[in-house]
Amino acid sequence: MHDLEKSRDQEGPGSPSPGLLTPQDAPTESKSTYSPFQSIAWMVVNTLATHRLQVFTNKAIFSEPRWKQCQLTFAAMHFLMTWFTLFILSRSPIGVFVPRPALVWHIMPLATAMCFNVILPNLSLAYSTVTFYQIARILLTPTVAIMNFTLYHEVLPKGAMLSLIPACLGVGMVTYYDSIPTDNQTIKTTSTLGIIFAFTGIFASSLYTVWIAAYHRKLNMNSMQLLYVQAPMACLLLLFSIPFFDQFLVPAHIPSSLNKEMLVIASMVFASLVNISQFFIVAQTGPVSSTVVGHIKTCTIVGLGWILSGRPISDRSALGVVVAITGIAMYSFIMLKHKMQKSAGCRVAATAKM
Repeated sequence: MHDLEKSRDQEGPGSPSPGLLTPQDAPTESKSTYSPFQSIAWMVVNTLATHRLQVFTNKAIFSEPRWKQCQLTFAAMHFLMTWFTLFILSRSPIGVFVPRPALVWHIMPLATAMCFNVILPNLSLAYSTVTFYQIARILLTPTVAIMNFTLYHEVLPKGAMLSLIPACLGVGMVTYYDSIPTDNQTIKTTSTLGIIFAFTGIFASSLYTVWIAAYHRKLNMNSMQLLYVQAPMACLLLLFSIPFFDQFLVPAHIPSSLNKEMLVIASMVFASLVNISQFFIVAQTGPVSSTVVGHIKTCTIVGLGWILSGRPISDRSALGVVVAITGIAMYSFIMLKHKMQKSAGCRVAATAKM
């Protein structure tokens, strides 16, 4: 997906939607001083408004068959809006960050991964329930952990590894029970395509996560600087691919009302707000607050998705939801405790040397 420019050893719960800035940015961002009111305001924007609205808005858009077949166009519009938002933020008198140039061939692999990181999760959302989509994104954490171990030989604390077992088990339970066909037409289920897109999307998002950490160090850029140069390149890549994969929206297939068009515009705005608000949460409040915000988003989106799916509380997939969220919450707080202990040890060692 979000979620995603991260320090490899600080992977937290996956973003509910394929956002572009996630809690794992913390080690690479420079902090400035903002009032507690501003930090709380950005948390409210990110948690109670934009992120929830973005997921459900996208789901409503993909209910239109023709928009479901225009995933590249949809992603390109989001990338363009994200770049435009960052462009405004980089200009005077706002000046949130200073853009930095980068060579095209340096950014091209990352821009390609960015495309898959957005398109595959969107396809998953189009062919599955919101509950399954959100819970499946929890697998980002163990997948990134496996990639980090394979590529960089990084080992998680024992407690963190054990907590990933119930997280994966819960996702498996939701995957199984949420995909069982039902005679009740009011209950929404996840299709096989939705499951395939979900798991391929998790792999793509995890690879993007690992690469982003390397690009931060390689190019010495923060998240906004890196996103500013990769978003337009990803948009350009999609524009070349749209004629081969998307079914064009012709006037005969566009609804006469402006409902869907307004939803598309709203989705673009929400995506940009999610990206920017997440940056401020991480940069100004630290990893603990951003982790709590991530869990609040997961719980609220899953809860609303469950209500809209028409499933009763007694449905067996509810147990999987509880197990998965409990496991990933345990993982997050174990990792945060581990990092705080590690930081405290470094400070003590530095003091002793003085």
